[in-house]
Amino acid sequence: MLDGQMRKLIDPPLNRAGHVLAARGIGADAVTLAGLALGLLAAAVVASGLPGWMALLPLALSRLADGLDGAVARVRGKTDFGGYLDITCDFLFYGAIPLAFVLRDSGNGAAGAFLLCSFYVNGASFLGYAILAEKRGMQTSGRGEKSLYFTSGLLEGTETILFFVAICLWTGHFAPLAWGFGALCFVTALARVFLARRVFVG
Repeated sequence: MLDGQMRKLIDPPLNRAGHVLAARGIGADAVTLAGLALGLLAAAVVASGLPGWMALLPLALSRLADGLDGAVARVRGKTDFGGYLDITCDFLFYGAIPLAFVLRDSGNGAAGAFLLCSFYVNGASFLGYAILAEKRGMQTSGRGEKSLYFTSGLLEGTETILFFVAICLWTGHFAPLAWGFGALCFVTALARVFLARRVFVG
């Protein structure tokens, strides 16, 4: 829901930084993998039992890299594999953080499983829509230039990162926050299914 507005704020500085990185010979795929490594480091910090706030810096740098890889790609040239690698790494990161909270405290197991299930369904609705949109030649730039068709939704990347920040700051409240956020993910997926039915039927 907030991604469209966030793109207007972050794209100009990201594009400038992308030009700098590209000029130094740094490729988009390398930035993507660096972002994944930082995201997994954030998950490892959480899983280890260290204070959750200690995961915020690698988490923030990970998401910065997730924006920079696209900026670099726009300078050096986008590739299908780059888009594929980016979305795969994103999904691994999004799954690693809830898993880290389950590893941190087995009492988070049910809430963590529910949250991961909601991510799974939401991701399937997103990717399925993107495949059909590509098949029909649909395009959108509302979420920036992407390799995949990005549909809007109640919960998007911005909301998910804010949620991750919240559970890192209030680790003891992971379970209720996860139940609530997971429920909203299911609402987002259901809304996308209804949208797909309206767009693709007929």
